Amino acid sequence: MLEIILYNFDIAIDAIKQNKLRSILTSLGIIFGVASVIAMLAIGQGAQQEVLMNMQVLGTNNIIIRPVMEQRQGTVEEEVGDTEESADGEGANRSRRFSPGLTMEDMASIIEQVPLVENISPEIVNDVQIVRAGRMRTGKLVGVNEQYFSINQSQIASGSNFSLAHLERASPVVVIGDGVRIRFFPGENPIGQQVKAGNVWYTIIGVLQPKNLTASQIDNLGIRDYNMDIYAPVTTTLLRLRDRAQITESDLGGWGDEDNYHQLDQLIARVSDSSLSITVSEIISRLLQRRHNNVIDFEIIVPELLLQQEQRTKRIFNIVLASIASISLIVGGIGIMNIMLASVVERYREIGVRMAVGAQKRDIRYQFLTEALVISVFGGFIGIVVGFAFSLLIEATAGIVTIVTFLSILISFGVATSIGVIFGYFPAKRAAAQDPVHALRHE
Repeated sequence: MLEIILYNFDIAIDAIKQNKLRSILTSLGIIFGVASVIAMLAIGQGAQQEVLMNMQVLGTNNIIIRPVMEQRQGTVEEEVGDTEESADGEGANRSRRFSPGLTMEDMASIIEQVPLVENISPEIVNDVQIVRAGRMRTGKLVGVNEQYFSINQSQIASGSNFSLAHLERASPVVVIGDGVRIRFFPGENPIGQQVKAGNVWYTIIGVLQPKNLTASQIDNLGIRDYNMDIYAPVTTTLLRLRDRAQITESDLGGWGDEDNYHQLDQLIARVSDSSLSITVSEIISRLLQRRHNNVIDFEIIVPELLLQQEQRTKRIFNIVLASIASISLIVGGIGIMNIMLASVVERYREIGVRMAVGAQKRDIRYQFLTEALVISVFGGFIGIVVGFAFSLLIEATAGIVTIVTFLSILISFGVATSIGVIFGYFPAKRAAAQDPVHALRHE
């Protein structure tokens, strides 16, 4: 059997050599089909990796609670009634309910009443000028607690985290990002040294490991460059900078709708099980709604749910792209079948001679089937190389991450080989069905 296969392989190679141009044109459909499938799957794999990286940045088990402008709802009649009452200047004030905003007390209530939340941290972001040894740069001073770094998956490279004593005493200490260390302490150990943020001097007790963030992640996810942040105990920022929950003399000048009355800029909660994220978010929403006197001045974001939806959308899009690319393989298979059918007609005399000297129908069938298979395999190998080149070109020109995997190569090459067998079978069957007498008489 092996001798028959090798013999038919030699005949197929000779036939291809005798018709080089025709064979190359026949294999073009397979070449570009395989290349297109590999490139499309590489784009899909790169998009999937990007989503997974975003999930690592935002946290798979995290729930984000952010303050927003008050959201009001009701009937049109109620809205008209409020407008009419406001003619005397009092109706609008009576219709507006008081909300304390997002506060530290909300965080304490979540800790007490939602046991599935294993860690929670506030965020208060202040724009400050960072000054040290004659260098100045604008940055963010972020008020957090000791659980923030584990929630945000940030590791402390040197030094230590905040202690409970730091939080209780509102100590002027900070943990700095790696970007701050590079810019303000090049070649130095920043632990124990001081840096000025705003009008306060802080002692550095820790330095974070660098976070690998791309520009697209910062833009698409709406996050900061954590490497350039300075982190202080939340109690320190409330005491030494500003506590928006406290009414000061400047607040007494007026109370407008655009005033930010929220004490916190964000709450980040980590749940024990990611499958419970949606349920826990609903519980937190109802809890905060009660605490805020039914004023919906907050929003709850489940990053994992948003990223899963994005991943599902990209997966569907990539399936569509791969399906469109696969059409090229089918077109290539049809091209092989057409050329092989034409080749059968041209080689009637050759078929007749082979059958006259003892070749059986299966030998003729194997001959043409092997020839179609060789063209497909040849086109498949060239298509793999072209697919790699396409992927690199797309990544370089479009700025899209592409990842060529062994599975994508195996799938595309396997489909190309299968198409060669399927579409090559019909011409081979037709060649084997020829009557040797009529074939010999064919001009």
